[in-house]
Amino acid sequence: MRIRYKARVDDLPSDGSLAVGRVRNGRGIVAIKPFRKGAIVCEVNGAVVSAETVWRYWDIDERLGANCFRFDADRYIDPNGKLAQYANHSCAPNTGIVMRGRRMFLKAIAPIAAGEEVIHDYSTLLGADDVWKMRCNCGAPECRRWVKNIASLPAATLRRYRRLGIIPAFMLDD
Repeated sequence: MRIRYKARVDDLPSDGSLAVGRVRNGRGIVAIKPFRKGAIVCEVNGAVVSAETVWRYWDIDERLGANCFRFDADRYIDPNGKLAQYANHSCAPNTGIVMRGRRMFLKAIAPIAAGEEVIHDYSTLLGADDVWKMRCNCGAPECRRWVKNIASLPAATLRRYRRLGIIPAFMLDD
């Protein structure tokens, strides 16, 4: 299987509200216009692929696997070539993942100013069975130093995320 990591984004919002720009850790999604708390910032688009496909991505290019969003218990969204490819992690996120039917979105959980990076917590999409982890470089004062699965979140953080509704229901099913 030959897949190339695409740098071009073909689904930027037509209203000019978001862009891909230089951020703390390379490139990321940047708000061009402000978003109020509770606003839908963007849809997470891409091909829906199996967990086996995501595992193969790791052998091709680590970024392909790392950029996938867990969509349900056994499938992922591959955002290659889409805006969500540039969605970065923070331990102090300003967006969270919400599901609307079979669609996934980033929703503002705090006001986002024009020029601010749009960031979410990767741990909300890493099930207790996920072994993937990465060293965190988000720079937030409350940085946890490691991004790990949802079971590793501090209890207060998990309660807050549940209250905000930014953990997909399939992640909470035991």
